[in-house]
Amino acid sequence: MKIEITANARELKGTGASRRLRHSGKTPGILYGGKNEAKSIELDSKDLSMQFKHEAFHASILSLNLDGKSEKVLLRDFQLHPVRNNILHIDFQRVNENEKIHVKVPFHFINEDTAPGVKIGGGLISHILTEVDISCLPKDLPQYLEVDLGALEIGDSIHLSGIKVPDGVELTSLSHGNDSTITTISKPKVVKDDEVVTEEASADGEA
Repeated sequence: MKIEITANARELKGTGASRRLRHSGKTPGILYGGKNEAKSIELDSKDLSMQFKHEAFHASILSLNLDGKSEKVLLRDFQLHPVRNNILHIDFQRVNENEKIHVKVPFHFINEDTAPGVKIGGGLISHILTEVDISCLPKDLPQYLEVDLGALEIGDSIHLSGIKVPDGVELTSLSHGNDSTITTISKPKVVKDDEVVTEEASADGEA
Protein backbone atom coordinates (compact mmCIF):
# COMPACT_ATOMS: atom_id res chain seq x y z
CA MET A 1 0.00 0.00 0.00
CA LYS A 2 1.62 3.23 -1.17
CA ILE A 3 0.77 6.29 0.89
CA GLU A 4 1.41 9.70 -0.65
CA ILE A 5 1.26 13.05 1.10
CA THR A 6 1.83 16.52 -0.28
CA ALA A 7 3.64 19.35 1.45
CA ASN A 8 4.98 22.79 0.64
CA ALA A 9 8.00 24.64 1.96
CA ARG A 10 7.16 26.88 4.93
CA GLU A 11 8.90 30.24 5.04
CA LEU A 12 7.46 31.77 8.21
CA LYS A 13 8.40 30.22 11.55
CA GLY A 14 7.62 30.78 15.20
CA THR A 15 4.60 30.35 17.46
CA GLY A 16 2.58 33.20 15.96
CA ALA A 17 3.22 32.10 12.39
CA SER A 18 2.28 28.49 13.24
CA ARG A 19 -0.96 29.65 14.86
CA ARG A 20 -1.92 31.68 11.79
CA LEU A 21 -1.02 28.73 9.60
CA ARG A 22 -3.39 26.43 11.52
CA HIS A 23 -6.18 28.99 11.29
CA SER A 24 -5.76 28.92 7.50
CA GLY A 25 -6.24 25.14 7.39
CA LYS A 26 -2.57 24.16 7.28
CA THR A 27 -0.45 22.10 9.67
CA PRO A 28 3.20 23.04 10.31
CA GLY A 29 5.85 20.34 10.23
CA ILE A 30 9.49 19.58 9.64
CA LEU A 31 11.38 17.24 7.33
CA TYR A 32 14.83 16.16 8.48
CA GLY A 33 17.44 13.42 8.22
CA GLY A 34 19.79 12.13 5.57
CA LYS A 35 22.43 14.34 4.01
CA ASN A 36 20.05 17.19 3.21
CA GLU A 37 19.26 20.04 5.56
CA ALA A 38 16.10 20.12 7.64
CA LYS A 39 13.15 21.89 6.00
CA SER A 40 10.14 23.56 7.55
CA ILE A 41 7.00 22.39 5.75
CA GLU A 42 3.24 22.87 5.76
CA LEU A 43 0.51 20.36 4.91
CA ASP A 44 -3.22 20.60 4.29
CA SER A 45 -4.78 19.86 7.69
CA LYS A 46 -7.85 18.09 6.32
CA ASP A 47 -5.89 15.77 4.03
CA LEU A 48 -3.34 15.06 6.76
CA SER A 49 -6.06 14.24 9.27
CA MET A 50 -7.60 11.70 6.89
CA GLN A 51 -4.27 9.95 6.37
CA PHE A 52 -3.41 10.12 10.07
CA LYS A 53 -6.42 7.95 10.98
CA HIS A 54 -5.00 4.97 9.11
CA GLU A 55 -2.73 2.62 11.05
CA ALA A 56 -0.47 2.19 8.03
CA PHE A 57 0.38 5.91 8.10
CA HIS A 58 2.21 5.36 11.40
CA ALA A 59 4.29 2.33 10.35
CA SER A 60 4.97 2.61 6.63
CA ILE A 61 7.40 4.25 4.26
CA LEU A 62 5.56 7.33 3.00
CA SER A 63 6.05 9.22 -0.26
CA LEU A 64 6.28 12.90 0.62
CA ASN A 65 5.82 15.21 -2.38
CA LEU A 66 7.54 18.46 -1.52
CA ASP A 67 7.48 21.24 -4.12
CA GLY A 68 7.39 18.75 -6.99
CA LYS A 69 10.03 16.39 -5.60
CA SER A 70 9.19 13.03 -3.99
CA GLU A 71 11.08 11.75 -0.93
CA LYS A 72 10.74 8.55 1.09
CA VAL A 73 10.00 9.37 4.72
CA LEU A 74 8.78 7.98 8.04
CA LEU A 75 6.42 9.64 10.48
CA ARG A 76 8.61 10.29 13.51
CA ASP A 77 6.67 12.54 15.87
CA PHE A 78 3.52 14.61 16.20
CA GLN A 79 1.76 16.88 18.66
CA LEU A 80 -1.99 16.79 19.24
CA HIS A 81 -4.27 19.43 20.73
CA PRO A 82 -5.11 18.31 24.30
CA VAL A 83 -8.84 18.90 23.83
CA ARG A 84 -9.73 18.93 20.13
CA ASN A 85 -7.17 16.20 19.31
CA ASN A 86 -6.24 17.81 15.99
CA ILE A 87 -2.62 17.72 14.80
CA LEU A 88 -0.62 20.77 15.89
CA HIS A 89 2.76 19.79 14.46
CA ILE A 90 4.25 16.80 12.65
CA ASP A 91 7.79 15.52 11.99
CA PHE A 92 8.99 13.36 9.11
CA GLN A 93 12.39 11.71 8.73
CA ARG A 94 14.01 10.94 5.39
CA VAL A 95 14.99 7.31 4.86
CA ASN A 96 17.78 5.76 2.80
CA GLU A 97 16.83 2.49 1.13
CA ASN A 98 20.28 1.07 1.95
CA GLU A 99 20.25 1.97 5.65
CA LYS A 100 18.35 0.19 8.41
CA ILE A 101 15.60 2.08 10.18
CA HIS A 102 14.35 1.72 13.74
CA VAL A 103 10.61 2.06 14.18
CA LYS A 104 7.67 0.85 16.28
CA VAL A 105 5.07 -1.38 14.63
CA PRO A 106 1.78 -2.55 16.16
CA PHE A 107 0.77 -6.10 17.00
CA HIS A 108 -2.36 -7.61 15.45
CA PHE A 109 -3.83 -10.28 17.72
CA ILE A 110 -5.72 -13.08 15.97
CA ASN A 111 -7.80 -16.09 17.06
CA GLU A 112 -8.51 -14.75 20.54
CA ASP A 113 -12.05 -16.13 20.62
CA THR A 114 -11.00 -19.61 19.50
CA ALA A 115 -8.14 -20.03 21.99
CA PRO A 116 -8.94 -23.12 24.16
CA GLY A 117 -8.20 -21.14 27.31
CA VAL A 118 -10.93 -18.66 26.35
CA LYS A 119 -13.45 -20.83 24.51
CA ILE A 120 -13.34 -23.75 26.95
CA GLY A 121 -11.69 -22.41 30.08
CA GLY A 122 -13.29 -18.96 30.10
CA GLY A 123 -9.88 -17.37 30.56
CA LEU A 124 -9.05 -13.70 30.33
CA ILE A 125 -6.46 -12.47 27.83
CA SER A 126 -4.18 -9.60 28.83
CA HIS A 127 -2.11 -7.75 26.24
CA ILE A 128 1.11 -6.61 27.93
CA LEU A 129 2.54 -5.14 24.72
CA THR A 130 0.61 -3.65 21.81
CA GLU A 131 3.62 -2.55 19.73
CA VAL A 132 7.31 -3.36 19.41
CA ASP A 133 10.55 -1.75 18.25
CA ILE A 134 12.04 -3.31 15.13
CA SER A 135 15.06 -2.78 12.91
CA CYS A 136 15.05 -3.42 9.15
CA LEU A 137 15.72 -1.97 5.74
CA PRO A 138 12.91 0.26 4.44
CA LYS A 139 11.87 -2.34 1.84
CA ASP A 140 11.31 -4.93 4.59
CA LEU A 141 9.18 -2.74 6.89
CA PRO A 142 5.95 -4.54 7.89
CA GLN A 143 2.86 -2.51 8.74
CA TYR A 144 2.20 -4.82 11.70
CA LEU A 145 3.23 -8.13 13.27
CA GLU A 146 0.69 -10.90 13.80
CA VAL A 147 0.37 -12.67 17.15
CA ASP A 148 -1.64 -15.90 16.92
CA LEU A 149 -3.43 -16.74 20.17
CA GLY A 150 -5.24 -19.79 18.77
CA ALA A 151 -3.34 -22.38 20.85
CA LEU A 152 -3.30 -20.59 24.22
CA GLU A 153 -4.44 -22.47 27.33
CA ILE A 154 -5.03 -21.08 30.82
CA GLY A 155 -1.68 -20.01 32.26
CA ASP A 156 0.03 -19.71 28.88
CA SER A 157 1.87 -16.65 27.62
CA ILE A 158 3.52 -15.54 24.40
CA HIS A 159 6.92 -13.86 24.38
CA LEU A 160 8.77 -11.99 21.65
CA SER A 161 10.72 -15.14 20.84
CA GLY A 162 7.46 -16.96 20.14
CA ILE A 163 6.21 -14.91 17.19
CA LYS A 164 7.10 -15.09 13.52
CA VAL A 165 8.71 -12.05 11.93
CA PRO A 166 9.30 -11.45 8.21
CA ASP A 167 12.74 -12.00 6.70
CA GLY A 168 15.00 -9.02 7.23
CA VAL A 169 13.17 -7.83 10.35
CA GLU A 170 14.84 -7.86 13.77
CA LEU A 171 13.11 -7.35 17.11
CA THR A 172 15.28 -4.79 18.89
CA SER A 173 14.50 -5.92 22.45
CA LEU A 174 15.11 -9.57 21.62
CA SER A 175 18.46 -8.78 20.04
CA HIS A 176 19.44 -7.18 23.37
CA GLY A 177 18.45 -10.27 25.34
CA ASN A 178 15.08 -8.96 26.52
CA ASP A 179 12.44 -11.58 25.71
CA SER A 180 9.44 -9.52 26.84
CA THR A 181 5.99 -10.98 27.41
CA ILE A 182 3.47 -9.93 24.76
CA THR A 183 0.26 -11.48 26.06
CA THR A 184 -0.99 -13.85 28.77
CA ILE A 185 -4.15 -15.82 29.50
CA SER A 186 -5.30 -16.32 33.07
CA LYS A 187 -8.15 -17.93 34.94
CA PRO A 188 -10.98 -15.50 35.75
CA LYS A 189 -11.33 -14.54 39.39
CA VAL A 190 -14.25 -16.34 41.01
CA VAL A 191 -16.05 -14.84 43.98
CA LYS A 192 -16.90 -17.59 46.49
CA ASP A 193 -20.35 -17.81 48.06
CA ASP A 194 -18.99 -17.33 51.58
CA GLU A 195 -17.25 -14.13 50.46
CA VAL A 196 -20.56 -12.84 49.13
CA VAL A 197 -22.31 -13.79 52.38
CA THR A 198 -19.60 -12.06 54.43
CA GLU A 199 -19.91 -8.91 52.34
CA GLU A 200 -23.71 -8.93 52.69
CA ALA A 201 -23.46 -9.46 56.45
CA SER A 202 -21.01 -6.62 56.72
CA ALA A 203 -23.37 -4.37 54.78
CA ASP A 204 -26.29 -5.34 57.05
CA GLY A 205 -24.19 -4.61 60.13
CA GLU A 206 -23.35 -1.16 58.88
CA ALA A 207 -27.02 -0.49 58.17
